[in-house]
Amino acid sequence: MPTVTVIQPTIAEEKAVKIRCAAYCRVSSDSEDQLNSFMAQTRYYSQIFEDSETEELIDIYADEGITGTREDKRSEFQRLMKDCRKGKIDRIYTKSISRFARNTRDCLKNVRELKSLGITIYFEKENIDTANMTDEMMITIMGGLAQEESTSISQNMQWSIRKRMANGTYIVSHVPYGYTKSGGKMIVNPREAEIVKRIYEDFLNGKGLLRISNDLNAGSIPKNSKGEPWNKNVVRYVLTNEKYIGDCLWQKKFTENVFPFRKSKNQGQVDSYYITDAHEPIISREDFTKVQTLLKQRGEYYGNTEFKQYPLTMKIFCDNCGKIYRRKNINGKIYWVCRTHDNRAKDCPNKAIAQKLIYISFIRLCNKLWYNYKQILVPLQTSLQDLKLKRFSRNTNVMDIHKEIAKLKEQTHVLARLKTKGFLDEAKYIEQTTELTAKINKLQVELKKLSRSDDEDETLEQIEMLFDFFEKRDKPITEFEESTFESIVEKIVVIDQHELEFHLIGGLKFKENI
Repeated sequence: MPTVTVIQPTIAEEKAVKIRCAAYCRVSSDSEDQLNSFMAQTRYYSQIFEDSETEELIDIYADEGITGTREDKRSEFQRLMKDCRKGKIDRIYTKSISRFARNTRDCLKNVRELKSLGITIYFEKENIDTANMTDEMMITIMGGLAQEESTSISQNMQWSIRKRMANGTYIVSHVPYGYTKSGGKMIVNPREAEIVKRIYEDFLNGKGLLRISNDLNAGSIPKNSKGEPWNKNVVRYVLTNEKYIGDCLWQKKFTENVFPFRKSKNQGQVDSYYITDAHEPIISREDFTKVQTLLKQRGEYYGNTEFKQYPLTMKIFCDNCGKIYRRKNINGKIYWVCRTHDNRAKDCPNKAIAQKLIYISFIRLCNKLWYNYKQILVPLQTSLQDLKLKRFSRNTNVMDIHKEIAKLKEQTHVLARLKTKGFLDEAKYIEQTTELTAKINKLQVELKKLSRSDDEDETLEQIEMLFDFFEKRDKPITEFEESTFESIVEKIVVIDQHELEFHLIGGLKFKENI
């Protein structure tokens, strides 16, 4: 009879590669349903992955107490999507479609992006798994229902608020500086009220908004309970708020009836409601009226919104301190001045520059480029095109790689299901998943290489735009062209009183004398 000797393995058994899972939760902070509460959901997902042999929980992403209708307001959801794009997650679990997205467009957009990255989503309530492509129609239907439900709730809330505004029973949620809230009513805060009176008095005595804010900061007077510093915009808000004379104007802003339910300034689109003598005033009506007239005479009533029309706004930066330049009207002439220098001249040496001189410098630069663009832009354009051709000669495509990664990840999911149901033994599962993981890692490395080329493509497109712009011009520029400036200039850096550095699209930088 033959003798059988058992030879023990000398190589440690490799651990099975687990599917990396994430859970996304979202609840309202005032939710009374404990089963759907923030803590219940996070605890639930922590427990279900605890003993899993095929899946591991990478992270729990949970948004709490915020609107679900605006995707950009959900910081945890944005973090989840970023981690998915970085290749950290293979599968997402979420309670329902309405928790994941509150409108069809966002739902399908995110599902399709995740699927292109090889990431599947399981919606527990609807029992929908995006690993099955046929489920996309179901997602459309369910997402549509969730959107309709959200729209209906929003409209009902808006109607309720407007009804209370119309009959004078609306209770303000936030009170301005100078007041506190007690029993749903606005009560004067004596300490803060003195600061409000001081602001009005200083303005009527000739002080400007900036000087008032600087004086308040110098006196260590906090703007609010958070201790934030004063600035000219906050001072302007105090000087233009009708609540300080005991009145209330409701619905200065309104919520739109279509997704994504943005708040917009009410310029006559919906009714507004003005209530007189709603609470105890801090400022007399006479002084308030004088302040409004004086603000308009000084051109300071509308604040920053009036400056958005100027082409140089948010475009000029100081090379010395890094601050942005602001527009100033000095004796009828327009200047641009560094904010640091304007506040305290000794902190930054760069003085104000006449707008006319900036325009002349831009015109001069444009004409230099128009005469010499072939010598400057063509060699750069050729070099970038050569790089692009070399890259495409490798016959690789980002979307093709994404699809291949998605296919390989789906295979790992299938293997995991087969092993769980007992159709695949441990050794075969490890062998095949290890092979698939190696392929996925290789493709992800290639994807990173290609991703780094995106900036080169964008630069080439911008260089080509510049080339086309100068190619189509038949004569030099004789006066400042706002459209040209906005099309080709990203920013201007003030080196000193005699030199500007223009940063054009395509990463080009040119210095020009003033």
